[in-house]
Amino acid sequence: MYLIFFFIWIIFNGQFTLEIAAFGIVIAGGIYWFICKFLNYNPKMDMILVKKLFQILHYLFVLIIEIIKANFTVVKMIMSSKYEIEPVVIKFRANLKTKPARILLANSITLTPGTITVSLSNDEYMVHCLDKSLAQGIDSSIFVELLEKMERMG
Repeated sequence: MYLIFFFIWIIFNGQFTLEIAAFGIVIAGGIYWFICKFLNYNPKMDMILVKKLFQILHYLFVLIIEIIKANFTVVKMIMSSKYEIEPVVIKFRANLKTKPARILLANSITLTPGTITVSLSNDEYMVHCLDKSLAQGIDSSIFVELLEKMERMG
């Protein structure tokens, strides 16, 4: 997290000099100390993020690909005059153990065109799908698989 603060400082300054770097080291350190002291941030979380970095980047890549694919699917549905759209609301459960993983799944579903997470209660999701074809396999999607894999890593 400290390095992220430092890099943000450099990016916002728009240039890299010794003076900017020195101030960045101090300011990033101050912000990092503040979040550890007053926002209950644990430096161990940095190690967890580093350990899961490649999985997080893989998840983001898959999310972007799924958003692009769903965009084409929805446009094709809407533009086709022979296709009759049948909206549906489904409920399903996901075996995700942590609250952040559940929330990330709900947000990923909502970000994907054609689906909106209506509610999330414990591990039960209610999702509105533009068409029943979009609801197929949502409970065992690639998002669920990747999040379960991340949870197993610890």
